[in-house]
Amino acid sequence: MRTTIPAFLAMLLLTGPLAHAAETGSKPTLTLEGARAALAAALDYAKSHQAPGGAIAVVDDGGNLVALERLDGTFPAASAISIGKARTAAYFQRPTRGIEDAVNKGRFTMTTLPEVTYFTPLAGGVPLTVGGQVIGAVGVSGAASAQQDDEIAQAAADSFAAALARAARAVEHFPAAAVRAAFADGSSSLLANGEFRVNPSRRDGPGEAEVHVADTDIFYVLEGSAVVVTGGEVIAPRSISDTEIRGTAISGGAEQRIASGDVLAIPRGVPHWFKSVQAPFTYYVVKTTAAGA
Repeated sequence: MRTTIPAFLAMLLLTGPLAHAAETGSKPTLTLEGARAALAAALDYAKSHQAPGGAIAVVDDGGNLVALERLDGTFPAASAISIGKARTAAYFQRPTRGIEDAVNKGRFTMTTLPEVTYFTPLAGGVPLTVGGQVIGAVGVSGAASAQQDDEIAQAAADSFAAALARAARAVEHFPAAAVRAAFADGSSSLLANGEFRVNPSRRDGPGEAEVHVADTDIFYVLEGSAVVVTGGEVIAPRSISDTEIRGTAISGGAEQRIASGDVLAIPRGVPHWFKSVQAPFTYYVVKTTAAGA
């Protein structure tokens, strides 16, 4: 039997938006890999433009620090200031250069904002965005000037956006041998970018109950069959990460048998459990993260 990945992905792109419940919202999130990429872009720009120093901080949309690095020779307080700039850009969802400019032009009442929220009104903080949504920010302090702080942060944000655009445009081809090897490994992704991942998967028996907080899973069965329980309550839940919960089984929920050629889409946040498997059971899993995170 031959299955073409492009046809499968075309189906995903058509059905993906249907997985969102009307009662809840979804948004992309900043990964550690994405934060490191933004940090690397900032460091490259700083070094190529002879910055005498610099501390670069990357935070998520909640202002939580994800990555931080300080160039040799940078004054010690720069790290804390860079975090403050990044948090301010994330909280206010705008570059801090505009906030500093507003204060300098006479809107001094803004300086009372620290009484209600974190606020560092200094140029050098720039949001990171995906599809128009702020997912974090970069903050820079300790370069040659406030202008260079801002230039470094903006360069990092521009590089981050360009990388996402390249990933979205990339056309990928995986020879059959690579696909077979991925199925044999059972733990690697064929494709992973800022919008989705394609995992060749194999199960030889039942698994744990799972809840994916950020990912929608779309299964396309190649061979074998399985009974999958969806919904209900996870028994003995435990957090594997910030975005995944697992348990021993599911209480309640709906059982359905899936077999060769079937597609099963499980929206993010819905518990699911492979209760039984008729091996060999192989399938593609496409994982989409909210709005392309």
